Amino acid sequence: MDNDVTAGSTTAVAGRLALGVTLLAFGLGYTRVIHGVTADDAVTVAHYVGGVALFAVGLLALRERDTADGTAFAALGALWFTWAMSAGNQISGNGTGLFLVLFALVALTSALAGGEQLAQATYGLFFVSLVLLAVARFAGNDTLSKAGGWFAAVAGAVAWYAATAALAHWPTALPRRAAGRGVTATG
Repeated sequence: MDNDVTAGSTTAVAGRLALGVTLLAFGLGYTRVIHGVTADDAVTVAHYVGGVALFAVGLLALRERDTADGTAFAALGALWFTWAMSAGNQISGNGTGLFLVLFALVALTSALAGGEQLAQATYGLFFVSLVLLAVARFAGNDTLSKAGGWFAAVAGAVAWYAATAALAHWPTALPRRAAGRGVTATG
């Protein structure tokens, strides 16, 4: 691992923490691994931490000219806020599935935008989670919902690690092998 790390910007760290907490609450709710806890229990966290706080951090990042984090945080903050505000409303399974697909496109854009490996991993895992959750809504499949929840929980753990690692100066990048250096056959 690359031990030469920087703390990153304050807004990036705060954004990763907000996203991590929200994804963990959301994902664990869908897995139902904690007795009596569902995704509906994540609504308050999604509203204030994932929605309001993440959106505000996104605006601050954009002000600092950090377009990748600013765009991701502001867009995901707006989407979390929308998800939280629509909780409890009568929305069809297909309508929810469509919202999750649109949410997934934002996560995919953030994953493909480049930047830190851990951020890309977070957004990539979140993308897979949202696709699984969308398909689960379209098909009415609880098993896919649980799988999507696990991907969201892992994405949350990666985002939390990225924030903690930046503050604690832990490794944040995977090592890269030099070109041409690989396993050689001996014979």
